Amino acid sequence: MNLLLVVPLLIPLGTAGALLLVRNHLRPQRWVSLAGSIGSLIAAIALFVAVLSDGILVLQMGGWQAPFGITLVADRFSAVMVLVASIVSLSVAVYSLFAADEPRVRFGYYPLIQILMMGVCGAFLTGDIFNLYVWFEVMLIASFVLLSLGGRGAQIEAALKYVTLNLLSSIIFLSATGILYGAVGTLNMADAALRLDALEQQGLVTAMSMLFLTAFGIKAAVFPLFAWLPASYHTPPAAVSALFAGLLTKVGVYALIRVFTLMFDQDPGFTDPLILTIAMLTMVSGVMGAMVQTDLRRILSFHIVSQIGYMIMGLGLGTVLGLAGGIFYMIHHIIVKTTLFLVSGVVARASGSYRLADIGGLYSRYRLLPILFLVPALSLAGIPPFSGFFAKLALVQAGLDAEAWLVVGVSLAVSLVTLYSMTKIWAGAFWSPRPEPTATASSATMPSGPPTVDGHAVAPGPTDTIEPAPARGRPLARAASLRPLLLPIAGMAVLTIAIGIAAEPVYQFSLAAAEELLDPGAYIEAVLGPTP
Repeated sequence: MNLLLVVPLLIPLGTAGALLLVRNHLRPQRWVSLAGSIGSLIAAIALFVAVLSDGILVLQMGGWQAPFGITLVADRFSAVMVLVASIVSLSVAVYSLFAADEPRVRFGYYPLIQILMMGVCGAFLTGDIFNLYVWFEVMLIASFVLLSLGGRGAQIEAALKYVTLNLLSSIIFLSATGILYGAVGTLNMADAALRLDALEQQGLVTAMSMLFLTAFGIKAAVFPLFAWLPASYHTPPAAVSALFAGLLTKVGVYALIRVFTLMFDQDPGFTDPLILTIAMLTMVSGVMGAMVQTDLRRILSFHIVSQIGYMIMGLGLGTVLGLAGGIFYMIHHIIVKTTLFLVSGVVARASGSYRLADIGGLYSRYRLLPILFLVPALSLAGIPPFSGFFAKLALVQAGLDAEAWLVVGVSLAVSLVTLYSMTKIWAGAFWSPRPEPTATASSATMPSGPPTVDGHAVAPGPTDTIEPAPARGRPLARAASLRPLLLPIAGMAVLTIAIGIAAEPVYQFSLAAAEELLDPGAYIEAVLGPTP
């Protein structure tokens, strides 16, 4: 059963190789990528079931026993993250069947997505801190190319901001890893956990934890390190934005939870209040940024930042209930945020723009699309009976139990403002009437070629690019042309509802995962064997 640990890495790697073999054939690329995503989901389900039935799984690569070799580990937390990531990958693959434009496909769109997924799953499954760094770099390279693929000025600008701050994170991460190795002589996380506890220089341990907090905080987009995210996530095609929004920052949150429950739990009186303060500031700064935006994807991007605050709130509370709420929230948010960004892509194809002032009238023309927006939007805002309500309820109950009154108050206030943002999108894109047509911008300021949304030519109208808008109020696209794109969105919306209906078993699973994290003895024993 332990060989299942390597399958979520081999399938995307093999799929990327197969895609390169058919790189000159567009249709086979689409179906090979879809088949690879289905295979990854099947492998993730098998791994998840194996962990539930057999407990923590460990694979020592090459026969080298820990702490000397490369170790792959799957506990409840990592297994469910691989599973949810595979669901996101499949939904994006289905959406891309109908949305990915030919130039991007020719330049490696599908292989890059598979390499990105390999990096995501590798980060979730590694038991070695240096290999975590390696998987982060795999993700960074693939995501940077996906972000810049298309070559528009706005994309290149966003990609430079994205890669600059993430490279800074990598430098800090690598420096912290070197200091860790110099202090304890190992990079295996389970072995390092034992040695850090025994280290006499506990001040050095706290200093190292702050370096890792900074490095992973940039990856997770926490306050005040989040500027790269809203500056970049609104520029690539909707499918790429959805993949990024669902997964990339969650890998940073995963890394924070993993190292601060396994390796850096020596000084909770200092680290927990600090993380809790960062969580509150992240919630507030993200939601305040969303309030002033008028572009659909910019609003959603700032809300990613805001919702990250809820996840690390669970870590900062330092209790089983808090961490369980944080895990529940991660599961919910990955599904919901991916769905919302896919919806934004359909909205742009229908209206020709991501700007709320240029959309309007979608409710009267498209009956299913408004419903598919409302389900994840209300869930994000924490409205019952959707998954977000139960995730936030778990965190609020944990905060009340820990007597963290301030963070509970902030989390509730931010939920209300989130609901305001979702109603602003509803009013601007769906409920309000279509804007009256206006004259086109001067030809001297217009980009050459026909206007495009996600690389596809559209009738003259506002585009998804950061360019002068051609004209407002162009005719809406035919509903029939959008139906294939709604299939993966509908599936994700159903899953959101299912998580809300099955909130109790999902919470009980999260509770068991939190107990494993906060009592890492079983994890350490599984990796290193029984200790004397």
